[in-house]
Amino acid sequence: MVECILPNLFRIEIPLPESPLKSLNSYVIKAPDRNLIVDTGFNRKECLKAMKNGLKELDIELEKTDLFITHLHVDHFGLVSELATDGRKVFFNQPDADFIQAWDGFDHLVQYAHMSGFPESELRSALENHPAGKYLADGIPELSILKDGDMIEIGDFRFKCIETPGHTRGHMCLYESEKKIFLSGDHVLHDITPHIQCWSDDLNPLKNYLASLDKVYPLDVDLVLPGHRRLFNNYRERIDELRQHHQERAEEVLSILENGPRNAYQIAPDMSWDIDCESWEQFPLMQKWFATGETIAHLKYLEEEGMISRKMVAELIVYCKN
Repeated sequence: MVECILPNLFRIEIPLPESPLKSLNSYVIKAPDRNLIVDTGFNRKECLKAMKNGLKELDIELEKTDLFITHLHVDHFGLVSELATDGRKVFFNQPDADFIQAWDGFDHLVQYAHMSGFPESELRSALENHPAGKYLADGIPELSILKDGDMIEIGDFRFKCIETPGHTRGHMCLYESEKKIFLSGDHVLHDITPHIQCWSDDLNPLKNYLASLDKVYPLDVDLVLPGHRRLFNNYRERIDELRQHHQERAEEVLSILENGPRNAYQIAPDMSWDIDCESWEQFPLMQKWFATGETIAHLKYLEEEGMISRKMVAELIVYCKN
């Protein structure tokens, strides 16, 4: 499906088969000299077909088209190698580029998940079904790195790049101040909460995410163009809702820890999840993985805020309320 949002600004709906997200919003800006595609979809034939059909309907020549990728996740980055041939720029952020270049597999995630209580029998199966391993790009093209505050000019659009770490280390949004539009990637979504997960002691992604919400809150925005689901107008109201959501999640974790020390995998089943299952045992394995990663993000945040502490018990990380 192709939708005209503003003159020379379009949305192509890219299906995401087998994903609860259902589809990706890929945005296309047309201009006489160079066009721009923002985000791409999984590296699979259904996504490529939808992209090519949409570009054909818009009469977009790939030879005159650059790409901007908001962040490294495969539903946004996966088709880059299919679309970015010689002469096309792929605009990207440095922290996510560094992560991709340093990537050496899932072993560190496996170790941390095991220390967090995730059953080893389920670990490998979860990672075998992880989209990051199944639908990643066929090689990484040369990346044109953009920094916070850099500008991209396409036709009569002038976008400011705004680095918004949290969902990933270097997630980047685009803001057009004259037209008051905000291409938010997965930083601000309308009817779902961006996934903030943690599988490392080196990061505090929830703290970074909340700071990134504060960073973009003052922007004068009339229309948000998110990476998934529908476009929306209630920009600051939605940011307030996201802040409140994470505050309630943090309070929920503290309440659970009132019952005594637990590891992350023991805490996750008692938290509130928007999923149509009657019990934790019925959760699909990947949803258990995502839920545990999000639980760890809240635990890490609360630990650094001095509200909980951790200790090692039988090679597991166990948290208790201070």
